Amino acid sequence: MSEKREPGYLAIFGEVDAAAIAIEKLREKGLKDIVVFSPVPRHELEHALHAPESPVRMFTLVGALTGTATGFALAIGTSLDWPLITGGKPIISLPAFVVPAFELTILFGALSTVLGLLINARLPHVRKSVVYDPSFSVDKFGVFAAPPPGQEEEVKAVLRESGALEVREQPREVRIG
Repeated sequence: MSEKREPGYLAIFGEVDAAAIAIEKLREKGLKDIVVFSPVPRHELEHALHAPESPVRMFTLVGALTGTATGFALAIGTSLDWPLITGGKPIISLPAFVVPAFELTILFGALSTVLGLLINARLPHVRKSVVYDPSFSVDKFGVFAAPPPGQEEEVKAVLRESGALEVREQPREVRIG
């Protein structure tokens, strides 16, 4: 069993504003490795982290376009393999193929969204997070910062000045397998 320990500081906040201020101050100090724990999604924390837009939407778009192309290709290929000429209508009639193309657009888009979510969330987790505190699921906010060597005291001071109820020194994660 190999362990990877990255030391850092976990601050527990009672107010979302105090946690957002701490994140902003840490980012001003140049820290990029900040993890936030929250009982509910809060836009203040997301804004303070300067989180980029999720790439999951690109998975959805590519999946949906692939589904559309597959739906039309499947319908056209089937019509060309077993032509059914009725009333002088063309063998390849796109309006009739819109329904299967739409259905495969929805199917592939949904499946690729789930796949994108799993990839970007790095699920399933092969590492156990040891910085999590059960109070983050109820009413507290957590900010974990892993400072570069030499900035430990600075980071602790920023977290305390921002209104942290408690600041703990902890390893970031332990590798299980």
